[in-house]
Amino acid sequence: MGLKVVVVDGGHRLGGGGPVDDLANRYLGHLAVRRFSPGTVRGYAFDLLNFSRFLAERRLALGEVRASDLFDWLEWQAQRPPGGKVIQLGAARGPAPATINRRVAAVRGLFEYAVIVGEVEVSPVPAARRATGWRAPRRGMLAHVGPGRPRGGGRLVRQSRRLPESVDLADVGAFIADLATHRDRSIALVMVLGGLRAGEVRSLLLADVDMGLGRVRVVGKGGRERVVPVDRAFFAETAAYLAGERPAGCSTPQCFVVLRGPTAGGAMTEAGLRKIFRSHRVTSGAPRVRPHRLRHTYGTELAAAGVDLLVLRELMGHVSPETTAGYVHLSADAIAAEYAAVRARAAR
Repeated sequence: MGLKVVVVDGGHRLGGGGPVDDLANRYLGHLAVRRFSPGTVRGYAFDLLNFSRFLAERRLALGEVRASDLFDWLEWQAQRPPGGKVIQLGAARGPAPATINRRVAAVRGLFEYAVIVGEVEVSPVPAARRATGWRAPRRGMLAHVGPGRPRGGGRLVRQSRRLPESVDLADVGAFIADLATHRDRSIALVMVLGGLRAGEVRSLLLADVDMGLGRVRVVGKGGRERVVPVDRAFFAETAAYLAGERPAGCSTPQCFVVLRGPTAGGAMTEAGLRKIFRSHRVTSGAPRVRPHRLRHTYGTELAAAGVDLLVLRELMGHVSPETTAGYVHLSADAIAAEYAAVRARAAR
């Protein structure tokens, strides 16, 4: 069965006659109507494709799914090599916990939608445990107030908390110096000097690049807008790109477009951006440089410089303060130096 994700009228949908295609496509359309970002809809489409393949392999209809089947699905993912065709080194470990939890979130949303439209009576997706161990009884004036309706989110697979992974500034410099065009250097600079995500860079509008004030207006996740000041090096590269590289008469509203080939003048694609980074990681000798790591480098450098957390949260476009707080951590060198100083004082 050729189950796959297809692009229909610019949106991503399931194709191939899978067991959840009809409902999943209505759900994905529902998300688009609710103004979920195209990237989120695309990601959910691939997550639901994974679930659809599991159901097809087990010959299960959507209405027959039980909680035990969901746990079988988790095990099935851990044993299945990525893509199903080429087994990569380390593939035996299966997808990362964050990937599995994202897929669970997509399936949870699908079943919640199925309940709303009357396809099933109750969602079989197990509720995640948000705490372990015994909890003391509530006391005080509001002791009678319970926790309320349980939230629909949560994680079924435990995830380790990791610090944002930044890149050494020498590697960033080597990577940017290796880029061949003003456009490519401008893209890398707005990530490392403005903290933009890859999707935000691709959707950045030419009208939202204010060279006079040295700012860019960014539409981030969930349609949230923010205004980010960026160093003048970015605007210098952008001006050179607009003057000498952007195709003449190009009416594409996005700032960054394809420079050559049959699609010249069209908005840069996700695949095109990945290709730039993939090829120049090799030629620059900076293999750790990736778009999101440039964003993490931006956040880490600002946090190390002592920027206020509220300001950093606004600049990064975070919803949760906990996400921003992840950038505030002591380096291994700082910890070692403080430890050595304490030992020296104790030895006196």
